[in-house]
Amino acid sequence: MDGNTIIIYVACIIFLFIIGRIFILPLKSIAKLVGNSILGGVLIFIANAIGGLFNFHIGLNVGTAIITGILGVPGVILLVLLKIFLG
Repeated sequence: MDGNTIIIYVACIIFLFIIGRIFILPLKSIAKLVGNSILGGVLIFIANAIGGLFNFHIGLNVGTAIITGILGVPGVILLVLLKIFLG
């Protein structure tokens, strides 16, 4: 192998590391959003199971999933409080 080939290999490896760094940050954000949405969905399901005894229900739909995905557990608390105060 000559010097030019080695330089090209090193440049390609550095380029792959840079591209990897650019794409890993959005993937972490998406993973956190999905994790929060799943946890929020489970909490809403539990709130509906317990609230069913008291005629209390929060709809599990795209809007509530987005709220819980962005805000996490405080989003579920917000939905419960909104349901209580707004009826």
